[in-house]
Amino acid sequence: MQSDEKDSDLMPKLDLVRDKSKLKYSDIIYMKQAEEAAIQRTSQYAKRRNKCAKAGFALAGLSLGIYLYTIYAVKQETFLNDLYEPEKIIEKPSSKTNVA
Repeated sequence: MQSDEKDSDLMPKLDLVRDKSKLKYSDIIYMKQAEEAAIQRTSQYAKRRNKCAKAGFALAGLSLGIYLYTIYAVKQETFLNDLYEPEKIIEKPSSKTNVA
């Protein structure tokens, strides 16, 4: 019974071939205009989605390239290797003695 109540609240489904006599010419024109608007909207959405995907891949490639370059550049650095070795200071004994 609930399905009957739900069906009565909704508009009945329309079959264009069978119910052609029930439709006005203006209704058919409005339906075609709505379909064309929906097609245009979906084509714009698809174009925007492709542009965003290309931009996303470009940014991902750029960030990956920067990351890999920095890893490569840091491997070549040698200044950190000398940080932990203390410098050797050689003191020469002085030949002068302090006479007071």
